[in-house]
Amino acid sequence: MACSNCNEKSHSHDHSAGFLGEKTELYFAILSGIFLIGGYLLHTFTDLSEITIIVIYAISYIFGGFFTLKEAIQEISHGRFEIDFLMLVAAIGAAFLNKWAEGALLLFLFSLGHALEHMAMEKARKSIESLTNLSPKTALKKVNGNFEEVAVEDLQVGDIIRVKPNSAVSADGVVVSGKSSVNQAPITGESIPVDKEAHPEASKEFSADEDINEKNRVFAGSINGDNVLEIYVIREYQDSTLQRLVNMVQEAQEKKSPTQLLADKFEKYYVPAVLILIVLLNFAFLVIDETWSESFYRSMAALVAASPCALAISTPSAVLSGIARAGKGGVLIKGGKPLEDLGTLRAIAFDKTGTLTEGKPKLTDFILLNDADKEQVYAEIIALENTSNHPLARAIVRDGKKEFSGNLRLPEVQNVEAVQGKGITGEVSGELIKIGNLELFENVPQDTSERINALEKEGKTVMLAKSGSDFVAILALMDVPREAAKETLSRLQKIGIRKMIMLTGDNQEVAQAVAKEIGLTDAYGSLLPQEKVDKIKELKKSESKIAMVGDGVNDAPAMANSTVGIAMGAAGSDVALETADVALMADKLEILPFAIALSRKSRQIIKQNLWISLGVVALLLPSTIFGLANIGIAVVFHEGSTIVVVLNALRLLGFNYRS
Repeated sequence: MACSNCNEKSHSHDHSAGFLGEKTELYFAILSGIFLIGGYLLHTFTDLSEITIIVIYAISYIFGGFFTLKEAIQEISHGRFEIDFLMLVAAIGAAFLNKWAEGALLLFLFSLGHALEHMAMEKARKSIESLTNLSPKTALKKVNGNFEEVAVEDLQVGDIIRVKPNSAVSADGVVVSGKSSVNQAPITGESIPVDKEAHPEASKEFSADEDINEKNRVFAGSINGDNVLEIYVIREYQDSTLQRLVNMVQEAQEKKSPTQLLADKFEKYYVPAVLILIVLLNFAFLVIDETWSESFYRSMAALVAASPCALAISTPSAVLSGIARAGKGGVLIKGGKPLEDLGTLRAIAFDKTGTLTEGKPKLTDFILLNDADKEQVYAEIIALENTSNHPLARAIVRDGKKEFSGNLRLPEVQNVEAVQGKGITGEVSGELIKIGNLELFENVPQDTSERINALEKEGKTVMLAKSGSDFVAILALMDVPREAAKETLSRLQKIGIRKMIMLTGDNQEVAQAVAKEIGLTDAYGSLLPQEKVDKIKELKKSESKIAMVGDGVNDAPAMANSTVGIAMGAAGSDVALETADVALMADKLEILPFAIALSRKSRQIIKQNLWISLGVVALLLPSTIFGLANIGIAVVFHEGSTIVVVLNALRLLGFNYRS
C-alpha cells in the first residue's frame, strides 16, 4: 500500500513515455478531466440516455486509469502490492455502485497528482543528472603533432589534449602549456575563476596520485577562460572527479535517512492495520442501518483517505532536493543520513594542519639583531637555506625572496652541513653562517633567548641566525590560519555550533595559539592518530553527536568514528571522496556553514512534510468512516497533500544561504 512512485525501485519506471512525448501522462490526465466534466455537464443539463453518459465516464476512466493500470501491473509482477492497484479497485467499486462520476473523479485526480508529482521529482533528479552534461563528449587529442577530435571515452592517461577558449575541459589533468582562468564552479562550487598555468616540469609524466599544485591541475567539466590550454590527462573518463561525483550523488539518493527508516517502520504496521479496517468496514451494514453497497462505498472512501502516499514521498523528495542543491554548491552529501545528521550538530572537531591552517609554514617574523644590514642578512640566509629541501628552509627562501620582489643577489655557498635536529651551517662568501634552534649555539645573550621564548609561546617555530661571531637575526615561522577560518567559525557559532574543537599532532602551545587567534572553544595538542580517535569517541559521548573535519587522509580513522565525517578539498583527493560522509569539493572552509544551514533547512522541510501527510490522514480517515467525506473529497485531499509535500521539498533547490 506504499506509494509506488515514492520508493527507490520505482525511480526507473518511465512514467512519462508515450506517443504524445514526455508529458503523455499529464495529457492523459487532462483528457480524463475533460471527459469527466463533459459527462457531468451532459448528465446535469441534458436528457441524454444513461448509457451515453456512462460511455463518456468510461472514456474518462480509460484516460485516467491507463498509467495507473500500467504501473499496477508492473508492481504486481514484481510481487509488490501498492496504491495504484487499490485506487483501481476503489474506482471499479464506485462504478459497480453506479457512482461513475466519483470513480472518474478519483482516477482523474490520482493520475493528475501522479503526473505533476513525477514532473516535480524529475526536476530534482535532472538537477543532479545535469552534472553529467558538464563534461564535453569529445576532446582534441594530440596525435603526431596534430590535434584530432576523439570521444572522451577514448582518452588514455598520458594523452595531451587541447582546450579552446570558453569551452569545457574534457578530462582531469595537468596544464603543460598555456595560461588561463578556469571556472571550477561545477566541480568545487567556487564562484571566482581560478588562474591556471603550465607545470614547471611540463615534460615529465604525471600521476593522479601526485600532490599537484592547484594552479597546475584542472578537472573535467570546468570551463576554460580566454586562452588555449594544453593538458596532460591523468585520469580516464570513467575515473574523472566529475564522473565519480555523479556516481556518488546517484548512490546517495538510494541511502535512506533516519526519518525515512522511521516512516518505513511505521508503514510496516500501519498498512496491515488499515487493510484490516477496510475489510471490517465492508461489514458495517451488520451493525448500523445501511445497505452492503453503502458499507462498501464507505470502505473505498476510507481506503483512499488512509493511503500513505504523501507520507512515503515526504522524506525522499526532501533528501533528493537537498543532495541536488548541495551538489550545486560544491558539497557532496552521501545520502539522507549525513544530510539529516549535519543539521543536528552542536559540536565540530577540526584537524589543524591544512584544515584550519594553510598547511604550509610561512615566515612570520624576521628580527634583525646588532644593527645588521637587512639585505646582506637576507641574502646570506636565503643562499644557505636554498641548499636544503626541508619545508622550513623552502618557506624561508620563498617568503624571503618576496621581501625583495625576487631581485636579491645570492652569494656562493660552500661546505654546507645539515645538523640533525638542530639546523644548518655553511660558508657564505667565506663567512661561517649558522641557522637553527638554540641547541645549535652556545653563549646566546639573555635578551635574545627571552625574545625567542616569547615567540615560541605564540606557537611559532623559531630559529636564530649567526654570521661569523655575531648573532644577526631571529626567524619565526608558523603554519598560519586560513584567512577565512576566523569568519567561518564565527558564522558556525551564530548558527548554533556551541563547541568547536581542534585536534592536532602539534604541541599544545601551538594548538592554543592558533585556537586563540581564530576563536575555537577547545584545543587538544600532541595527539597521535589513535588518540584523535579516542578523543572523538570521548566527545561523542559528552556531546551526543560530533562532526570531524579534515583532509580525509590521515584523519580518516577519526572521521569514521564521528557522527559525520567532513573532508575538505575532496576534488583533488581520491581518498577524501571515498572516506567522507560529506565532501567539500573545494579546499575552502567557508563552504561548511552553507552545508550545515542546508541540512537544517532540509530537516525543517522533512518535519513539515510529515505533519502535512499525517495531518491529512488523521483528518480525512475519520471523516470518511463517519460518512462526512465521499471518495471525491478524499481523493482531492489525498492527491493535494502529495503534491504539496513534493513542491515543499523542491523549495530546497532554490536554497540560498545568507550569513
